[in-house]
Amino acid sequence: MNLHYMNQRLSSLVVFRELLQDPVIAAFQRMLASAELDDGDAFATACAAFEHRLFEKTENWTEYLSTAVLESENICVRRQAHGELSAVLSDSLQRELALLNELSALTLEELTAEMSAAPAEYAKRMQEVSTRGYGMFARNHVFVVEDGRLVPVKHPDPQRLSELPGYEKEREKVIANTEALLDGRPANNVLLYGDAGTGKSSAIKAIANEYAARGLRLVEVKKNQLYQIPDLMDQLAANPLKFILFIDDLSFTTNDDNFAALKAILEGSVGGRAGNIAVYATSNRRHLIKETLEDRQGSDIHESDTRQELMSLAARFGLTVTFGQPDKSRFVQIVMDLAAQYGVEDDPEKLIVRAEAFAIRAGGRSPRVAKQFIELCKAGVLN
Repeated sequence: MNLHYMNQRLSSLVVFRELLQDPVIAAFQRMLASAELDDGDAFATACAAFEHRLFEKTENWTEYLSTAVLESENICVRRQAHGELSAVLSDSLQRELALLNELSALTLEELTAEMSAAPAEYAKRMQEVSTRGYGMFARNHVFVVEDGRLVPVKHPDPQRLSELPGYEKEREKVIANTEALLDGRPANNVLLYGDAGTGKSSAIKAIANEYAARGLRLVEVKKNQLYQIPDLMDQLAANPLKFILFIDDLSFTTNDDNFAALKAILEGSVGGRAGNIAVYATSNRRHLIKETLEDRQGSDIHESDTRQELMSLAARFGLTVTFGQPDKSRFVQIVMDLAAQYGVEDDPEKLIVRAEAFAIRAGGRSPRVAKQFIELCKAGVLN
């Protein structure tokens, strides 16, 4: 079997060219192309992606391709309907039908026989698909949403848990919830709220980095993208990996349309919430809703019911973790831990006095302020 030749012929389809736009057939073509590389890892990834696409529709490749061919609306069908099918088109049709028939009978065993390392690598990859994923999920672990689609982040924040001193107890709850998600046990949606600069977002990013090898993927979602998420969640629900939908700096006004979108996401569809997805959000506001005195004195007859609905949004997060502004002792410990990380050597008492003065100028103590102070010391800006 000449895989290069078959891939070339498939790429050169004319009559049935629209078949190459079919997601299953396109994945099959990518698998054929990867088989030419004699790279077992790339082939295993392409195989997993193809099978995932196929199994969403059927387990029978021969049946799928045959049906796609029979239902294809192409130039030959249209010409034949008007009695205008030329000999040239007829010949092309027969050649392409013969190729597609040959491809429909092709098995993974025949493909792997062409590659010395492929069978063992493919078997290994299939066993690891729940942690390594396939396609872009095997190559990336952080994503953003663009036009309703997931786009990989090529250079995500490399933050690690070991680099975040001072809020270990708070993070323990989030870590435990994340491990439950990874283990397939019931996991809650999580709200991290508290003062700015206390490490809420950093904690979530660090957790994503820490557990990427166990199959955790992070999808950052902007507030104005919330209406796009239900369709995306339906796609992710069929994925063997585990996903955190991360919404940073979350808050709403009383007339914000995104409020209803988030409420629907947290409550899940009529089929229930997907077991491999959890929503992690950060906010500086406990109740998430920016409420004014005018809101309380408005014309709503059932004003108390309306306000109760708005205030109850935070309750839809099963786990709420508070990141409060550090007191002096916690701030000092954070500064000293960061100084050790960055290799800043100074008299501890002098360093603490300078850090406290820096915090006053910066508007108050926080892990972010402590990190800024130590980085400036390391750079030689502060002496």
